[in-house]
Amino acid sequence: MHARIPSLAVAVVALALTACDKPIPESTPAKPPAAAGPQASPGAAPSASAQAAFEQPKRIAAPARIVAIGDVHGDLAATRTALRTAGAIDEKDHWIGKDLMVVQTGDEIDRGDADREIVDLFERLADEAKAAGGAVIALNGNHEVMNVQLDLRYVTDGSFKDFEGVPGITTTDPRLARVPENEKARAAAFLPGGPYAKKLAKRGIVAVVGDTVFVHGGISPKHVRYGLDRMNREVSAWMDGSARDLPGLITAEDGPVWLRRYSAAPGPDDCRVLAETLTMLSAKRMVVGHTPQRGGITSACGEQVWRIDVGMSKHYGGKPEVLEIKGAEVRPIRAEP
Repeated sequence: MHARIPSLAVAVVALALTACDKPIPESTPAKPPAAAGPQASPGAAPSASAQAAFEQPKRIAAPARIVAIGDVHGDLAATRTALRTAGAIDEKDHWIGKDLMVVQTGDEIDRGDADREIVDLFERLADEAKAAGGAVIALNGNHEVMNVQLDLRYVTDGSFKDFEGVPGITTTDPRLARVPENEKARAAAFLPGGPYAKKLAKRGIVAVVGDTVFVHGGISPKHVRYGLDRMNREVSAWMDGSARDLPGLITAEDGPVWLRRYSAAPGPDDCRVLAETLTMLSAKRMVVGHTPQRGGITSACGEQVWRIDVGMSKHYGGKPEVLEIKGAEVRPIRAEP
């Protein structure tokens, strides 16, 4: 397929829409090891010296059909439409995808009123899909991380109220002392070790499925050298309350849930970095969300990156669209009107 590259004007609009989201540093960023050896061609296996410099991440076997869904931001109607467009659920929100794999690249929450319902829906669908021979992989985006950091700037009044009475929350936790009373239930649910933080702790920051890398913002060589599985483990431990700190590599502006390098208007240098990253991971493509693409799903850098945040939530006013991967064939599917 031919890549549909957004104009610079579109890219500027996309960045303006999300510029207010800024990462909150949590700890000193880890210093990455020295760069690996010379670059290989995109998609080639890393050299022996390069392999010695980092640990290859766990790779999930790719099924015959994968459908990726971008940011849904608290919009249950858009979420349902995307899942039905994927062929994943019926009219009662139950799994009908058989051996289909659905990958949701984060930012299920904030900006809409249905955060709790959406997180619960993906958790239930993961169990139903597994029982049917399929899979649902939901990743954490910057907004999931922000909520566990108690950055609740983008939570709606409706979504604050929706967490009142959640089993297992403790609003008297000293860490909530400065949280306004009407926000404490939500904050307690997402506080590290809280019931919804523990749900998010089951998710990763990045997943490698076959020859495709899925992540919310983007992965660069320094993330690969740090260790993708290591990032997943450390973020999970912080969310479930068993580790005190969130790695600084995650909170940095070029961290995997914040990076926009491949999502706005990538130039030759950005595409070179992308190709180097994919080579290190023996992967063909990266699928990212995070930065709204006005007009639908786009690709760049010779289709080595696919940008699937189409702003489908009511907050942004876009139309639901998903990305289908069947072997080497990759194509966007837009929801029927």
